[in-house]
Amino acid sequence: MTTIARRGFIGSGALLAGCTMAPPLSRPNAGGTSGFVRRDGMRLSLDGRRYRFVGGNMWYAAYLGADAPYGDRARLGRELDALAAMGVTNLRVLASSEEGPLKNSIKPGFRGPGKDYNQTLLAGLDYALAEMGKRGIRAVLYLTNFWEWSGGMMTYLSYVNGGNYINMNDPAHPWPEFANFNAQFYGNRAAMDLYRDWIRAVVGRTNGVTGKPYADDPTIMAWQLSNEPRPSGDMAHANLPQFYAWVRDSAQLIKSIDRNHLVSTGSEGLKGGLESAEIVLAEHAIPEIDYLTVHIWPNNWDWVKQTDLANTAARGETLTDQYIADHVALARRLDKPMVIEEFGYPRDGGSNDPAVATTYKDRFYGRIYTAAIKDMQDGGPIAGTNFWAWNGEARAAHPDYRFQDGDRQYMGDPPHEPQGWYGIFTGDTTIRLVSDHARAIAALPA
Repeated sequence: MTTIARRGFIGSGALLAGCTMAPPLSRPNAGGTSGFVRRDGMRLSLDGRRYRFVGGNMWYAAYLGADAPYGDRARLGRELDALAAMGVTNLRVLASSEEGPLKNSIKPGFRGPGKDYNQTLLAGLDYALAEMGKRGIRAVLYLTNFWEWSGGMMTYLSYVNGGNYINMNDPAHPWPEFANFNAQFYGNRAAMDLYRDWIRAVVGRTNGVTGKPYADDPTIMAWQLSNEPRPSGDMAHANLPQFYAWVRDSAQLIKSIDRNHLVSTGSEGLKGGLESAEIVLAEHAIPEIDYLTVHIWPNNWDWVKQTDLANTAARGETLTDQYIADHVALARRLDKPMVIEEFGYPRDGGSNDPAVATTYKDRFYGRIYTAAIKDMQDGGPIAGTNFWAWNGEARAAHPDYRFQDGDRQYMGDPPHEPQGWYGIFTGDTTIRLVSDHARAIAALPA
């Protein structure tokens, strides 16, 4: 998720207390995943039938899956059960974090500057995938991050340039300095070698729980090159041939190891493409990129004002409608599917407190879901949606709602953001909207 301007557990019996839930969906794949998701023009398909999904984001799944003090396998099981009961069949999960000097980045990381990877955390990813597979939930795994909260490209650069880096939101380096510095990643051979080593290690990995190579595991739907890659912070610093080469070469490397799974960029769409349709088309026209990804952040993009949603929500809705329509048109030009794989909205008044209502957030989710269903009914390219993000039973550990090193109450709001800002908690009325959307998708003809 982009921000550029910017504890106690509940028992399983009360996991969804406080929200009105219909009975759990009856899903054909509820006993596990079978077959690989394929691309056919603007369609995703599974076993010869059109594949559509309602999904979420749960970046921290591997952390919960780790058999370590920072893990919690019992909670992971409860959270996945809650998501499955809502009808969620797809989750975006962090499959890399680069440990280094950046403020607000999650620790421990999957890796440091060498090849001594964190085997405990990788085993946590194995465990999470195995548990997702049991519940018929497929994974989209992203392999680095443009942003600082998981280390990402800036940390890779610090590994190879003598320790130089910029922290996001450092007043001494105002936007877009962070993003422009980050863009060096695409052309830095040493950083790229480390990144490609990681791709080989993870995409070529065998799951220690199931004994199945990742490349042969239908629980995985897709690999993503990065979370929200951008060519730079502004056009003046964009080396577009270098950026496109990174997309192409990285996607080709993944496909050379794994022929069974889809590959996507993880892009925000036009916002990540410097507002240029030409950039979005060029990076997604690469043959090895299977579908277009779209992220929608009205509050972060100043489309709405979280402290005055009553007077700004309507403007945000108009811009959201247009953003979706613009990307549907791009996907049609590409003849590729489209996934709205991140969308987030604040609670009423911009509160982080799960006790505060989600009136405007629910209205926003409803708008996204209505647009997706209409496009699906019209035979358009939208194949699925992934809300940002699942907070579940986690609760902020501190009165200021800030994440601190050593915290274990992971939630969908990453460490650099207020804990509770955008995620869905157990008890939120938003759960009903997700469940209803899953039912609407299940009712569509194959």
